[in-house]
Parts: sequence; C-alpha cells; structure tokens
Amino acid sequence: MLYNAYEVQRTMLSSAAAWASVGAEMLTNPALPMSYFGFGPILGSALEVFAHAAMSRGKPTFDIEQIEIGGNAYGVTESIVLHRPFGNLLRFDHAGLPADAPRLLIVAPMSGHFATLLRGTVARMLESCVVYITDWADAKMVPVNAGRFDLDDYIDYVIDFLRHIGPGTHMLAVCQPSVPAFAAAAVMGQREDPCRPVTLTMMGGPIDTREAPTSVNDVAMNQPLSWFENNVITPVPLTYPGAGRKVYPGFLQLAGFMAMNLGNHMMSHYAMFKHLVEGDGESAAATKGFYDEYRSVCDLTAEFYLQTVEHVFQRHSLPKGEFVHRGEVIDLGGIRDTALLAVEGEKDDISGIGQTKAALHLAHNLPEERKKYYLAEGVGHYGIFNGSKWRKRIAPVLEAWMHQHSKKTLKIVA
Repeated sequence: MLYNAYEVQRTMLSSAAAWASVGAEMLTNPALPMSYFGFGPILGSALEVFAHAAMSRGKPTFDIEQIEIGGNAYGVTESIVLHRPFGNLLRFDHAGLPADAPRLLIVAPMSGHFATLLRGTVARMLESCVVYITDWADAKMVPVNAGRFDLDDYIDYVIDFLRHIGPGTHMLAVCQPSVPAFAAAAVMGQREDPCRPVTLTMMGGPIDTREAPTSVNDVAMNQPLSWFENNVITPVPLTYPGAGRKVYPGFLQLAGFMAMNLGNHMMSHYAMFKHLVEGDGESAAATKGFYDEYRSVCDLTAEFYLQTVEHVFQRHSLPKGEFVHRGEVIDLGGIRDTALLAVEGEKDDISGIGQTKAALHLAHNLPEERKKYYLAEGVGHYGIFNGSKWRKRIAPVLEAWMHQHSKKTLKIVA
C-alpha cells in the first residue's frame, strides 16, 4: 500500500508540475506583455519553482564530456567494463593521462541516491587517475528472478570489481560503503589476494557509529529491527520490472534527508525563487542542478537495508569483531599492507567525528606509517566529496596518499 500510495501522489504531482511549467513559460514569455509588469514575473517564478520541485526524475547521467588539465581540454570516455544484475562497473579515461596513471575504484553509496551523486568526485580524480566507479542498480528495476542482494553480495561485488581492474588498484569509499569496502579489504588481505587494494580511503563512513552518534544513528537505534521491516519495507508495484521485490523505497530515504535540514532546503528554494524574479538565471540554474541530483533517488533491496541497519547501526558488528561474510568472521587484522586514509568533515551531521577514524585503530596489524587521518575543517557531509573544498583541499590529500603508497614502492606481504 505504501508504494502504491506514493505512485498515485507522484502521478498527481507530475500532472500539476506539467501545468505549472506551462504557466511559468507563459508568464515569463518576453513576447507577452504580462512578463514585464504586475505579478507576471513573480507568479511565473513561483510556478517554475513548484514545477521543478514536483517533477518526476529518473536516473541521471554522469555527463562528464571533457576534463581540463593545465589549460588543455581532453575528451572523457565512459564505458561499462563489467555488468552485474545489481550494479555495473564503469570506467572513465582520457588521453591526457600517462600510461602509468594510477587506477582508482570509487565505491559509491547504496543509500538511496545514484552513483551520479559522486559526479564531482569522479571529475576531480580524473585529473590524475583512471577512474572506475560502482554504478549500483535501482532495486525496483531488477527482476525478482535475479535473486537477492545483501551485504555479502555487496562485499563480493567489490572484490570482483577489484579483481577485474587488477593488482595495484586504489580504492575510495564514500560514506555508507566504507563498511563493506573495509570488510572487502580485510577479506582480501586474509586471503593474500594479489588484487587487494594498495590504498583504501574512507570518507565520512559509519565504521563505528558508537563514536559521536548523529540523528541518523539515533533513528536506527531507537527502534527494533522489526519496526523497520514492518514500516518501511514494501513490495515494488506491478508497473516496474522488479515487481514484487521487497525494497526500502528511495523516496523514504529522501524524505528523511530533507527533514533533517528542512529549513535549509526551504531557504534554498526561496533563494531560487528570488533569483528567477530578478532574472538571475545562472544562480537559479545552480540550485536546480543540485536538486535535480539530490531528488533523483533509487530503491534498496530489503535484505541489504535491514542488514545494514542491524549490523552497522544497531549491533556494531564490524568494530566488535562479529561481522560475518559467507559464514566466516571477518578478521580486520587481515589488513597488513593496504594503506588506510580516513577523512572526516568537521560539520558532518550524518557520520560524526570519530566514526571513520575508528578504522585506523581496528586495523591492528597495519603499521602506523600506513595510516593517516584528515579532518576537513568547516566541511559538512556532502562537502567531503563535492564542491570547491573537496577539489582544492581534500582531493590533493588523497592523491598524495596514493602516490606515497603506489605499487612501485609497496612491499606486499604474502
């Protein structure tokens, strides 16, 4: 019932948004007198803001056509190099990179947004690396006969992707995937897998949510697991390829994120309205671009979502040494040579300070010179991987860490 009710509401809003868009175009059309005086520009701008907020959105594209390095522009090639039912492995490359450019696997969050949320992350790292990224599928688009997808599968996908890219790969996990990426590195370290990552950078990840709990952690802790299963898990409607699959809908995740900073979101839309009234299309377009991405959401499989709530936020299985992969307890001591970089934002309201840093203490067999912590002052959660502070302050730290522990100088313990 929950998903069906949402679909009815979405259909109604999409229709209203279409009419609002038509009205906005008429009221702001320079060929019509009403666009120059009276309430025409004001009402037209208000309708445009409503239309943008209410319109339906699909999966965005990365749309990284070129990259500029040292004043030279290079065309970017995007390709699918490995296909899996629940996520593809994408590769980004350009002619401006040297033949020995480092290879970086970016593990995107599976937390309600598409991998394109990391468009800025990919673009910045393309300046020095061949970039691969996990392009997770929208669960409602995956037929039921494709099977389940849980935390075990997530870890297996990361391992398979690393093996496909080959030895000498660096890995970057942004937010939620810090836990399965850390676990994958430990599993590969235990097995002395030659394709284990040379470096693993975790940014704003919930490795140990007992450190500086946030409101996100409180929500997960204040209800039993059965509450989540009974209240936020719902089957996919018949109108989608994944009909019947039980999922945690992306629209619920988006509603939760919006509610956390509702005042800020309202002010952003009010600012967009003022920009439109003033004719400042460039500023309005910047806000639209952000919300086009922010409101594009996807569903998670029920088993993956519930296991994440249980093991990451409620039982803290990984930091307690109780996290199990395919029936075997993961030994974080298996990380002996993968250099770890933990990055946190001073103003992160999703993963509190200390949650990601905990990984450095948990990797007890890793020499201290292969551990690094970086606190980005004045940076919130999204600023860790997007925006000017990411590009100018955080990315150089990551690049330097990768260079310091490159395959050329790394002595593999085997």
